[in-house]
Amino acid sequence: MQFKQEDMPKHIAIIMDGNRRWAKAKGMPVSYGHKEGAKTLEKIVRYANKIGLKYITVYAFSTENWKRAEDEVKSLMLLLQNYLDDYSKRADTENIKVKILGDITALSSGMQKSINKCMERTKDNTGVTFNIALNYGGRDEIVKAVREIASKVKENEIEIKEINEDLIGNYLYTKGEPDPDLLIRTSGEQRLSNFLPWQLVYTEFLFVDKNWPDFTEEDIDNAIIEYQKRTRKFGAN
Repeated sequence: MQFKQEDMPKHIAIIMDGNRRWAKAKGMPVSYGHKEGAKTLEKIVRYANKIGLKYITVYAFSTENWKRAEDEVKSLMLLLQNYLDDYSKRADTENIKVKILGDITALSSGMQKSINKCMERTKDNTGVTFNIALNYGGRDEIVKAVREIASKVKENEIEIKEINEDLIGNYLYTKGEPDPDLLIRTSGEQRLSNFLPWQLVYTEFLFVDKNWPDFTEEDIDNAIIEYQKRTRKFGAN
């Protein structure tokens, strides 16, 4: 697929919705939907790297997902840990840099070890940066940033007049990265679900009526084509 390179998005964010309903529609357990969704994710990240995207950020597990059935949460956490352990080798081979966005301190010691090992192994790679939002909540991210800044103000390390958008951005999980140009949400749902509320203020949204396991490279192509048809004004005329 040929894109207008001058209008290529640098950063695409994805809410990977529909794994559970996809599995249920096929008469399969929820875990099957998550496993197939993981396969789709790897395929899409590989394609993002191939076409030259700089960043891709996906919503894997939110702070609210702990409310799901205990068996599903345990199964999903095990799948994510195994995925990181296995995928880190292929990501490294494919020059993909893996980062985790979220509060990993609430995760098991085994999961934290897998996360740190994966990030360490791929930290020097120069292809696409693959951000996995794991135990991530947008409001929680902002609260943590405010607390850190307030602590530094209290210690006289930051003056109140120095607080601006750039400074706040430096205390978010996405520090040093451009905001997403395009957000894709699958399964037809049309909400953000506490995903990157600070970073998405001027992002273009695209809602796709297809469950995540059915998402393909062609869908990425179509999303970029749609993105390139739009005019981003950032509040200007």
